[in-house]
Amino acid sequence: MTEDFFRDRLRFLRNERGISAREMSIELGQNESYINKLETGKTSTSIASFLNICDFLQISPADFFSTCVNNSITDVNEIETYIRQLSSPQTRYLKELLKDLVKVCHKVD
Repeated sequence: MTEDFFRDRLRFLRNERGISAREMSIELGQNESYINKLETGKTSTSIASFLNICDFLQISPADFFSTCVNNSITDVNEIETYIRQLSSPQTRYLKELLKDLVKVCHKVD
């Protein structure tokens, strides 16, 4: 994993949510150029600030660094809507299928 990964991943996740670097910086209580400086490598972040970024993006720190996790929040919310319409047996089947897919993903990682 390279330094570029953090910058690229942050930019990807932010853009996926349709929020500007300036808006995100302000929402995090930082200087308006904070996220831009992170994405361009002009500054680094503390662990506490990184955790705040993850909270803001509604992901875990592990998800931030996982190359398998590139799901948009919109897609996840849409999938959740479909899952809520399933019966209990269908939900259990889907859960097992998802567990198998995740195993495959992590073997590739």
